[in-house]
Amino acid sequence: MNTNKHKLHWIAFNTLLTREIRRFIRIWPQTLLPSAITMALYFIIFGNLIGNRIGIMGGFNYMQYIVPGIIMMAVINNAYSNVASSLYSAKFKNYIEELIIAPVPNYLILAGYVAGGTIRGLSVGFIVTIVSLFFTQLPIQHPVVTVSIVLLSAILFAIGGFINALYARSFDEIAITPTFILTPLTYFGGVFYSITLLPEFWRNISLLNPILYIVDAFRFGILGVSDISVSIAFTIILVCIIGLIIFALYLLNSRTGLRN
Repeated sequence: MNTNKHKLHWIAFNTLLTREIRRFIRIWPQTLLPSAITMALYFIIFGNLIGNRIGIMGGFNYMQYIVPGIIMMAVINNAYSNVASSLYSAKFKNYIEELIIAPVPNYLILAGYVAGGTIRGLSVGFIVTIVSLFFTQLPIQHPVVTVSIVLLSAILFAIGGFINALYARSFDEIAITPTFILTPLTYFGGVFYSITLLPEFWRNISLLNPILYIVDAFRFGILGVSDISVSIAFTIILVCIIGLIIFALYLLNSRTGLRN
């Protein structure tokens, strides 16, 4: 009995994941290509044009220094937006009800959407990484740290997109969080600068930004330099993931945002 149950659960998860992957691959000009173009513009404008004036930062030329942050920015935005738009579309078109009444545990619903968002985030991150190699070299000093951070970060923001979609009551509300919260936190998360350049007050304020730890740890994985302890960064990311998983499952169990 348990074997059959696990088999059915695996089929349900695999079906949901496959649908999510096919969804963003089918419309790749909207989901994969724009990020590559946008990030290439970042490389040209900030890396080449402005970078030549800035010079060395953290022991590397400016282009190399900002590449890890730009890659992570693409991963975060795509993992988040994929889940938020997909789940809200399911709510808007009412086919989420079929999933709710199906004998599928809530944790599998969450896992399916999050896995889909994670794969899109990693796919875009890989594309942006390939694009960055046309502009500079990436030594990747600590491969395990690099892969771990990018994977955990994609999972974290995919869960965030899931929660956003549950609360959203319109497509406009899907865009509020990325526009007014996610983007500012990303830009102030050390993508384009080292926090050691900031005055003490603003440096302490920056330490409250979780994206700072993600970007800094990812930069350590690639370049081997860091402003913050990598162990602290891993701890914060894992704590945030666990907290958001618990919260997302609570919302699912209470049917928050799923009832008309």
